[in-house]
Amino acid sequence: MSKARIPRKTKQIVQQIPRRSSRHLSNKSAKASTHLSQKPLVSVIIPVCNEANTLGKVIQEALRVHPRTEVIVIENGSTDGSKLIAKQAGAKVVSYDQRFGHDVGRTVGAREAKGDILLFVDADFVIPAAEMSPLIEAIQRGVDVALNKYIGAIATTDVHRVVVAKYALNAILNRSDLKGTSMTTIPHAMSRNALNVIGAEHLAVPPLAQAIAIQRGLRVQAVKYIQVGSRNRVRYSVDEGDPVGDLIVGDHLEAVHWVIGKTDVRALHEDKLRIREMIEVNR
Repeated sequence: MSKARIPRKTKQIVQQIPRRSSRHLSNKSAKASTHLSQKPLVSVIIPVCNEANTLGKVIQEALRVHPRTEVIVIENGSTDGSKLIAKQAGAKVVSYDQRFGHDVGRTVGAREAKGDILLFVDADFVIPAAEMSPLIEAIQRGVDVALNKYIGAIATTDVHRVVVAKYALNAILNRSDLKGTSMTTIPHAMSRNALNVIGAEHLAVPPLAQAIAIQRGLRVQAVKYIQVGSRNRVRYSVDEGDPVGDLIVGDHLEAVHWVIGKTDVRALHEDKLRIREMIEVNR
């Protein structure tokens, strides 16, 4: 789970960014390069904002997850040369001056992807290809959404509210077996069919994308534990509070709101243990 997020996602940009259009990408100063001579099977999508220190190695590992892999870097708001590094490493680069957040970047990247399997990673720390490959293999076996089993710290008396939110959403969706696994956490992968069912625009709010996937009957599975907590550096000070926590809890509330809208006020959880009609009888 990347900390490289802005406090409030620029979701409006999802509607403003067109689907694959080389002419528009040229107007946006977008550049592309690829090492593939045939259609890729895997598209690795990497949102980037000032990740020059790690980006080259992240792309190197991403290119190794499968022989037919394209890497798409969504560079937004970088000022440290990340775009040039990505191009030199063999990635297709789609570049924007505006910073719009990693989650929105995944929507943009998904719309650019040509592969039948989409793998989402972040650029601020390196995950070896061998750890990510099982996610690809799971999709090839028929899983629609393959999640990282990492759930954060739970063996503590002070469980973080983000962990609680993840557990709660999965319980609401009748998927307690997933525990705290979440599309908020990278890396994760999905099939082309899953992308079509979920809708690329909903990737901008990962818990909402997960709720849609489960509610619409996609096969969502916690596939492999990949340690990201110790690899991921915190990018805000104590004085700033917990802006990422605020963002993610809000995302889960948005997901719950969607589920209620598609079901009922209790998200189809029955209420057989109380007879509410007696409230009116005893007035």
